[in-house]
Amino acid sequence: MDRRARARPSEGAAILASNHLSFVDSIFLPLMIDRPVSFLAKSDYFTGKGLKGWATRVFFKATGQLPIDRSGGKASEASLNTGLQVLGRGDLLGIYPEGTRSPDGKLYRGRTGIARMALEAKVPVVRWSWSTPTR
Repeated sequence: MDRRARARPSEGAAILASNHLSFVDSIFLPLMIDRPVSFLAKSDYFTGKGLKGWATRVFFKATGQLPIDRSGGKASEASLNTGLQVLGRGDLLGIYPEGTRSPDGKLYRGRTGIARMALEAKVPVVRWSWSTPTR
């Protein structure tokens, strides 16, 4: 069976949970899936200055990334609500449970927001993992 076919539900809301090794993960994961995916992305990607900031902002908006504030407290609650809105529309939500890219390719402890969203929205969590080449 093709990995593309196994990696997603064909319809309905779901959370795609992946480890996060590189900036390009949010580019390649959607290419592996034949449905649109909205990712929660740190808000810094949407506020950059100059040409690079503009290009990053345009790219992230065009690819369905949603800005979230990761500072904690009320900001974390707002981020979860953003994800719940995506799921409430019946769409796919991409999220990195560790909250950030892995600095060394190892899997680190996930945060609890993904479980909270899955339980509240009553949606499945589809596991996805990237691996680094071994030398």
